[in-house]
Amino acid sequence: MGRDIPEKGAPGPRSSDPGTAARRGGPPNQGLALAAMLFAVSMTFIDQTIVAIAAPDIINELGLTSSQMQWVVNAYLLTLAAFFALGGRLSDIFGHRRVMLIGTLVFVIASALCGAVPSGDFAQAWLIGFRAVQGIGAALMFPAALAVVIAVFPVERRGRALALFFGVSGALTAVGPLLGGWLTAWTWRAIFWVNVPIAVIAVVLALLAHIPDRARREPLDLPGAALVAVGMGLAVLGLQQAGTWGWDSVATWLCIAGGLLVLAVFCRFELRTRFPLIKLRVFRDLAFRVDNAVLFFAMMAFVPVFFFASVYAQVSLSASPNQAALYLLYFFIGFGLASQWGGRILDKRGARPAMKLGTALGAVGFALWAGKLTSLSMHDQWLYAAMAGAGIGLLLAPASTDAVNRAIDASYGEVTGITQTVRNFAASIGLAVYGTMLTHTTITKVDGTLRSKGVPDGESRDIAESVAQSVTGHADSRGPSGSGPVAETVRDSMAAIRMDFAQANQWVFYGMAIALAVAFLISLRHPGTRVTQESLDRPSGP
Repeated sequence: MGRDIPEKGAPGPRSSDPGTAARRGGPPNQGLALAAMLFAVSMTFIDQTIVAIAAPDIINELGLTSSQMQWVVNAYLLTLAAFFALGGRLSDIFGHRRVMLIGTLVFVIASALCGAVPSGDFAQAWLIGFRAVQGIGAALMFPAALAVVIAVFPVERRGRALALFFGVSGALTAVGPLLGGWLTAWTWRAIFWVNVPIAVIAVVLALLAHIPDRARREPLDLPGAALVAVGMGLAVLGLQQAGTWGWDSVATWLCIAGGLLVLAVFCRFELRTRFPLIKLRVFRDLAFRVDNAVLFFAMMAFVPVFFFASVYAQVSLSASPNQAALYLLYFFIGFGLASQWGGRILDKRGARPAMKLGTALGAVGFALWAGKLTSLSMHDQWLYAAMAGAGIGLLLAPASTDAVNRAIDASYGEVTGITQTVRNFAASIGLAVYGTMLTHTTITKVDGTLRSKGVPDGESRDIAESVAQSVTGHADSRGPSGSGPVAETVRDSMAAIRMDFAQANQWVFYGMAIALAVAFLISLRHPGTRVTQESLDRPSGP
């Protein structure tokens, strides 16, 4: 087992370079630097929720199925996860500030092109393709931005700074649903165009903050980057398509097993190469392993909840996009308030108490929230949604910050690349698994409802599959057309179908509660030691 405290002299910027800062006109402005990075990464957080709100309108205008719409969301998350480690490594080689600016430009150009998607046969490929490019831009931007914040703040202030970083960016995620509901009323394409002014502000502030760039001229591990991207892509593809191909399909398991095998080859390759994409020896540290495992299971709930809660609100509650945004706001109120508390706990007592409390509160909150979904009332759910958000808010910054502080023989860019890869890969897996679960359960329950109304078995199954694959968020007004007895029966059953969808979502939310419960058990393994500036500066022992 590795030591709990990072070794002195580890490569990478433990503090800003005074010489570089002086040449740029003085030391970095911490406030401007933090604001610039917040604006930059807020685009990535907003995009995770704003697209979910606009999903019904995108499905209608472009003629997508709900499965294809999940890939619009998942393409972004998957490329984000697959290229995060590469983004962290590139920021070390070419400089955090420079890579952050490049990532911001890639992200905002792809955003504009997503908003310009043409209707017709190429719409799906266009939208999914440029969403993937958005993910690449975010993978360049986010680890570099996080490394900038870490580099300009000393370790004693880092917990509060990163709590503000994650708390405000998380709170800005709440702007996504609100902004999405308002913009979607005009045109859903504006949800992508809104990133343009945000990117301009981020770039201007970054240029004014005098952030030092410190490059490390080392070879880039392109084979490792290719292996991790292919491995993650195959694994998530198998999980995502299991609902379509079936869990008994050879293709499903070939993708999942093939992806895991490629990731195993990646780990073996990284341990043998001189300049690896990821220095896997950082996992020798127990606390680092616990931090990342907690983040993995927490992120299986945090990002997917945006999509599933939004669709639930619009289908089962017959909510408008703006009402769905307010529904998600309960979650973010809890998240935003608790994230600041988590940062203070980290600075005073270390990461372990915050992670234990956060995972426990999140597990209970998601479980109670799941139990209230069939009430079909927002009023009955707001407290539990806020509890679930507060749990995530308590643990997110402490686990991420503690992992970075404990880097052994690795730079901030590399370690943030690891932690963010873990987080976004987990989000992709969560979205895929819960999406498959929701589709399968919805089909089963709607099929049973229709058969109980007298619809023949085979026909009821076909209709149930159609309902599950074409969720639009307006179950009352967009029932099946036609005047036949079956169509009339389905229209008369829409209230029962809304309840079926709510019951199917219960399984998803209970799954999120289980993920947080597993994270709680893992958090108990954390050694509880703290990292201070004195421990970083102390000479390492034999």
